[in-house]
Amino acid sequence: MTDLTPEQNYSAKPLRIGENDPHPDKPTGEFISIVVSNEYVNDEYLKMVVEVPDRALKTKAGQFFHLLCPTPDGAEVWMRRPMSIYRVDQERKRLEFLYKEEGRGTQGMAMLEEGEEFNIVGPLGIGFWLEEDWNNIVVLGRGVGLATLAPLSQLAAEHNVGVTAILSARNPKVIMSRDLFEGLGAAVIEVVDTDNSSHVENVEKILEGLIMERKADGFFTCGSNRLLTLMKRLGKAHAIPGQVAMEQNMACGLGACYICMRTFEVDGVKTLRRVCREGPCFNMQEAVGW
Repeated sequence: MTDLTPEQNYSAKPLRIGENDPHPDKPTGEFISIVVSNEYVNDEYLKMVVEVPDRALKTKAGQFFHLLCPTPDGAEVWMRRPMSIYRVDQERKRLEFLYKEEGRGTQGMAMLEEGEEFNIVGPLGIGFWLEEDWNNIVVLGRGVGLATLAPLSQLAAEHNVGVTAILSARNPKVIMSRDLFEGLGAAVIEVVDTDNSSHVENVEKILEGLIMERKADGFFTCGSNRLLTLMKRLGKAHAIPGQVAMEQNMACGLGACYICMRTFEVDGVKTLRRVCREGPCFNMQEAVGW
């Protein structure tokens, strides 16, 4: 028995666009989105744009959604795929996901066409945060990790915080998120393998210069162990706080299965944390490389 009215009962039914939301104040939910577009943006990465119910737009930079991707061969789907938010378009009620077609989940995702339904759960996890006394931050990422970091430009713009985005990739053709960062006022620095500008020694010089110019109140990174290690070292040396978005395989995405555990070090003591629940964004100095 329950004292709740039918409208107040929690329903397992996913919410569709235009339906009355019985739980508008809940922080997360299951939604049926509609694919607006799903196309390659360069030689390696695709961008999917989906229209969503209003509550799905209540996402923060660094959070993720759990996607029920179809399988390429039409087999039954058992597990969802976690994917960070690339961009939130509040005006048109759309979410954007940037991804690389690799495993069965993303292969199936790449098959979705305009107008098709796509089941998503979220927003999930702990996102990035900004301190009140920060004036400038540095974002350093590589590959698809830049998709996770991209919403920081939106968050920073809302708080009048300047952003320097250092975008790392194998070559200029696969540099990610340049237009999004620049469109929101970020200063963009590109470093690539083909001219050796992405080498750690050069990136360190860039970071040291930003520190000297007082343009580094906070560090943010995702997508590269060597870049995490570099930012941790400089952050510790110059007392600059930082955050890292951790990538990890997941099953439930809700913290119940403990599949996504990673090691962290807090005050010299090793501990395990769930990336989906306690993260995916963590204190950079507590993160342990992989």
